[in-house]
Amino acid sequence: MSRLLQRYATPFITGLFLVSLISGVALYLGVGQSLFHEMHEILSLVLIVPFVLHVWKNWRPMMGYLGRLPMTIGLAASLVAAVAFMIPTGEGGTAGGPPQFALAQQILAHSPAEVAPALGTTPEALVDRLTAAGFAVTGPDESLSDIAAASGQDTFAIVAALLPAQS
Repeated sequence: MSRLLQRYATPFITGLFLVSLISGVALYLGVGQSLFHEMHEILSLVLIVPFVLHVWKNWRPMMGYLGRLPMTIGLAASLVAAVAFMIPTGEGGTAGGPPQFALAQQILAHSPAEVAPALGTTPEALVDRLTAAGFAVTGPDESLSDIAAASGQDTFAIVAALLPAQS
């Protein structure tokens, strides 16, 4: 059985990497968000299994790489690139990303009373919608991001609750 798994580790890494590559580029370009988002997240997690099998199969060559300069440079550069995306930038204090995320952060910095007209509803109706979705709205001037945090939910959940139900 382990021989069978070892034989298929590299082909599955290749296939899942291509899926991750194509879906990641599409997401970055804003193409097919509803088609690629979940696919990208789930299959990127599935990629972990063949990756572990691949490392297991190639343990000795991998150990040879670890002490060499190219591996050190590659791992260090990857870490620096990842950290760069985690550093807050600009006035909103959020890390870099697609412009629609920056817009969402700007909207979430405002209260339901300020956002309601842009959503074509009243402040009271918007507060009712948020309360029905499980958010605790404690004051009229509380920002939407503060409401989400105080309710133990992330901003993606409050964005979903702000929009009228889709049928």
